[in-house]
Order: sequence, then structure tokens, then C-alpha cells
Amino acid sequence: MLEDMTKLVGIHGSNGELIRLVEEDQAGDGSVQQQTKLVSIVGSGGVGKTTLARQVYQELKGRFMHQAFVYVSRNPDIKGILRYILSEVVSQKDYETVMKGDYVRYFIVLDDIWDVKTWNTIKDIFPMTSCGSKIITTTRINDVAQECCGSSTSGHIYNMRPLTMTQSTQLFYRRLFNPEEKCPSHLEEISGQILKKCAGLPLAILAISGLLSSKEKTTEQWDQVRNSIGCGLERNSSDEAMTIILSLSYFDLPPHLKTCLLYLSIFPKDYTIGKENLIRRWIGEGFILEQKGIAAYNSGERCFNDLINRGLIQPSGRDKFDEVISCQVHDTVLDFIVSKAIEENFVTLIGKSGVNPIARNKVHRLSIQHDGEIPSGLVVSSVRSLNVFGGNVKVPSLSDLRLLRVLAFENCGQLEDDNLKDIGNLLHLRYLRLNDAHAVTELPKETAELQHLGTIDIHGRDKIMKIPAAICEVELLQCLVTLEVTDDYTKLPDEIVDMKALRVLEGVNVYIQSLDFIRRLGELPNLKKLGMIFINSDADEEWEEKYEEIVSSIYKLAKANLDSLHIRTLNEPPEFLDNLSKKHPDPLGLRELVIEGDAISGLAAWWSLLVNLRKLLFCADGSVSEEDVETLRSLSYLECLCIHLWDAPDDPAVKAPLERAMKAHPNRPKLVWIDEY
Repeated sequence: MLEDMTKLVGIHGSNGELIRLVEEDQAGDGSVQQQTKLVSIVGSGGVGKTTLARQVYQELKGRFMHQAFVYVSRNPDIKGILRYILSEVVSQKDYETVMKGDYVRYFIVLDDIWDVKTWNTIKDIFPMTSCGSKIITTTRINDVAQECCGSSTSGHIYNMRPLTMTQSTQLFYRRLFNPEEKCPSHLEEISGQILKKCAGLPLAILAISGLLSSKEKTTEQWDQVRNSIGCGLERNSSDEAMTIILSLSYFDLPPHLKTCLLYLSIFPKDYTIGKENLIRRWIGEGFILEQKGIAAYNSGERCFNDLINRGLIQPSGRDKFDEVISCQVHDTVLDFIVSKAIEENFVTLIGKSGVNPIARNKVHRLSIQHDGEIPSGLVVSSVRSLNVFGGNVKVPSLSDLRLLRVLAFENCGQLEDDNLKDIGNLLHLRYLRLNDAHAVTELPKETAELQHLGTIDIHGRDKIMKIPAAICEVELLQCLVTLEVTDDYTKLPDEIVDMKALRVLEGVNVYIQSLDFIRRLGELPNLKKLGMIFINSDADEEWEEKYEEIVSSIYKLAKANLDSLHIRTLNEPPEFLDNLSKKHPDPLGLRELVIEGDAISGLAAWWSLLVNLRKLLFCADGSVSEEDVETLRSLSYLECLCIHLWDAPDDPAVKAPLERAMKAHPNRPKLVWIDEY
């Protein structure tokens, strides 16, 4: 449901107007004005300010060497915002220029500013005489827009207009009917009445169309929705109108979806929420269960998609196969969810401005944000979920939180080994996430005592974290992800191959694992997703033997339950895949194969064994051979093909044979040319 920018309803005219305003920097003599151009987009919540700003940013950012899109929000972390802008705008080579006081040309979008004080705090870092630089701000508050534009003699306010009835109808029908399908005549009048109540707010239209998508297309069903909205909605303010529509959408949800939606209240505003991370949290909380042969993760994915299709969460990122991998919650929707979650005592928020925990309430889920600290007197002995966001939060003691099921630290540079010393007491823990916890050097050996632990997720590190061998004693562990940002990857203990319940294993660097680990990797019967890394073979005396063993292990896994294989290489083309087809010429059940890094060749024989392959990504040199093209054409279930051409990324002649082959393919797979890594 993530709309391509070219398909956004009602945005093209606004886009053109805004670009013209931003680009109006010609002085009377035709020279470029030195004064920074500043345009402030002002409009009500849900009218599309961020969508417009994001599209203009995507269209213009390529003209500037320095650019950043920054979310400010109602309760901003000013220091964090300033650090982010600096990291995005100033590269290492520009540092001396900045230190000398020389200005760089920049393009900045500051999204969702709520008060004049915040703008006045941020604006001073931007030189207003800087070679034709551009700033766009978005706000709901007219006074803020006036103050922003007053900061520049070249400032302009852009008033965001609601969608016209024609545009509203176009968006509404697009969400409810197929392109070749028209609105039934018996629903046309009701549609118009519903859209009139939405007052041209895209967010309201998306929410109400998402609600109707779950209903039968009958006059009775749609009439009921229209009457539920209320007669006087169009006379209310836009915020009140959104609250009414969101309430209607919320109360229409089945119980399990209500719970999944309320859970999103734990995340800070404008936070990008990874899909896998979110679904595994839901599972850890017990919201999603395995039932009737459907894996819990698959059920969670269904819930995630339902919330997107109902317009209650927004896709914010896609992988190279064009599948949604993350989401965000619109600030208007988040405000509504937070109010409901607090009203139902579903979550307790600390560090969120304007929200104070009620001491007498029993705390079920705790979200600590910004520079929050658990206040004295708050009883936390019954907390089931602890979620810590940000580098200034005081980390609470785990000794008081013995009933925890979910423990997640996000971007907590202050988290240290000592903070995890009591983790062995969390006997109910099901989900553990350490994201950007750089100061943690090892996972405590007491983690092995957590017999209900289903997921360990370690992300974004710049140094090795030691994983204890005793972790193999956790019999229910299904997902172990250890992904780092450097080439020093965590060595996994050999005992992990004894964990027969594992379904997801990522971050396996073949060259630092033992030969026995590689040999026995194929003995994990339930493994569905495997992520492998081939980097620095020079440091591995056993690499030739490992190549032999990895062939056998991958074959065993693919003959069992392995659905997805991700391989990352660096100066090490994976020849073992070619050996796999020679030694084991049997069909394999893989559905997804990703080979990133170096160019590969001569693998057509192996691809031909992947009779169930749906998604394939690989890198090639200047072209794809005729044999490869024929093999790819023979993969009857192929749905998406992604290719990066190292030597000729823009050569139409190189791309043409494969484009013709995919058009002739009975499935007409989506073909994606990856420009860069």
C-alpha cells in the first residue's frame, strides 16, 4: 500500500507550486541570491504536509551536496536533532571547512515544528547567507510559520489545501476498488456523503476507506458506517474530525488487532518501526500465537498488513524486492493511540512531555523515552514489557522486573554489561533486543537460564559481542539475529547447532566459525531463514574444507525447511554454490535467494534446481549470459528479480535481453535494476 510518488492523489499541483517557491532565488539582475530560501508549509493534521515535503525533498535533494530530512515533533530532543543534522550534512572532508567558518550549500526539511521556541533554538545553526541554500519547514501553527519565514528575507508561507471532492473521490476509490473496477452505482451517493464528512483530509479518507475495505460492499454496511461518523462532522475542526473517524476505525477492529495497534503507543513519535522487530515483540507479548498449523510469525505478518490496509499505520521502507520492511505511525494517529492506551492502562509512558504516569495504576508495559527516569513511588513489579529509547535514559534495575516478557533497548549507548547482570532472574522473558548497545561486550551467561526466550536480536554494533556457549540450553529459542555495522562479526558458539528449534539464524560469518559449526549447521531441521557472510578468507586456514562442508549443509537445509538464504560476500565469489549443483543435482525448495556484494557468474546450473524460487537478487559484471537468461526464464514461480550490474549499470543494451525475457515469462516477474550498494 506504499504509494509511489507518481501515484499520489492531489499532490502534483502542490508539488509544482512548492518547487517554484523553493527555486525562486533569482535576483533582479539574474544572479543567484545569497540569502537562504525558506518556505514553511502550514496546515491541519492529516492534510498531507509531510507527504508533500517528502516528495519535494526527494525531487530536489540531488541538486545539493548536503541535505537532511529531520523529524522535529511536539516534544523534540534538540540535542539529538542537532547531532543528526550535523551527521547528515557535514562529511569528514567538510569538517575543516565548517571549522574555518566557511559555509556549505545545503537543503534541509524540518518536519512538524510545534512551537516558536523550538524553531528559534534550531534556526541559529543554519547560516542564512549560504550560496542559495534551502529550508522547508512544516507546522500546524500559523505563528510558527510566520516566525520561520521571518527568519529569512526570502521566506514564504505555503498554505496546504485539503483535497478537492474530485481528488478525494479518486483516493477513496483507489483504496477500495481495483483499477478496472468502478464504484457500484448503489454506493455512489453514500460515497459522496462519507467523503464530505472527511473534509478533504487524506488521512481521514485513508482511515475510513481502510474501515470500509473490511466491510461488504452493500448499501446497509456502508450506510451504517456513514451514520456512525455523525451528522455534524464537517462542522468540527479537522482534529475533532480525525478523532471521530479514528475512534470509528479503532472500535471496528477485532480484539487482537486492537491490542496490536495499542502496542504501537510504546514507540516515540516519528519512530521507524521494523516489521520483523514489531512482529516478534507481538509474539513475545503473547498477542500472536501459533494456531491451526499457521506459524505465529505468519499470523503476525497478517496483522501488520491488516493495519496498513486499514490506513492506521503507514509503510515507511521497502527492501530491494519492494516488500514493506518498516512502518511509521502518523502523529495524529499516534496521539489517538496513546490516549487510548493510557485510558485503558495498557502502557505507561515516561519521558514523554505532557504525559505523566499515574502512581496508583498497576504498570503493565513501560516505555522510557528521551531523558526519562522511573519516578520514585511507581510500582513496577508487575511490568511485562520494558522498552527503552534513547541515549539519555537512566537504565532501570532488572532486579525489580522479574515478570518481564519483552526487554528492548533501542539506541542506548549508555547500556553496559553491569545493567544486564540480573537478566537470569527474568524467567518469563521471551524477547530480548539490544540495538546500538555498543558498551555491552558480552551477553550474560545467565541468559541460558531463560527457558521461554524465543528471540535474541542484536543489531547495529561496532565491536564484537561475546555470545555464551550455554545459550544452546534455551530450548525454545527460534530466532537469533546478530547483525553488526563493521566487518568484525560476532563469533557464534558451536553449541548453537544443537538448538533444534531455531527458525531464523542471521549474522553467520563462515570464516570465523569453526569447521564443526559449519559441518553441523545442516542439522537444524526447522531453520527457515539463514544469513551468511563470506569476508576475510585470508585469515582462515580451513576455508577450503569449509567450502566443502557448507555445500553439504545448505543442501540438507534446503531439502528440509529452508525458505530464505541470504549471502553477503566481499572479494569472495561464492563458488561453493556452483559446487552444490554438481554434487547435489536434486531440486531444492528455496523461495528466496539473495547474494550481495561481489559479482557472480556461472550459477545458472544451480538456479535451475530452485524450482520454487520466488525472489532472486544477485550482482553481475557487465552483463548476464544467455545461459543465465534462459535459466531465469525457466523459473516458473519467479515473482521478483533484482540485479546490480557493476560495470555497466546504465547500459540499455546490457539490460535489454533480460527485460525481454521477463516480459515473456508467464508470471511477468518484477525486474528491479539496483543502482548502487
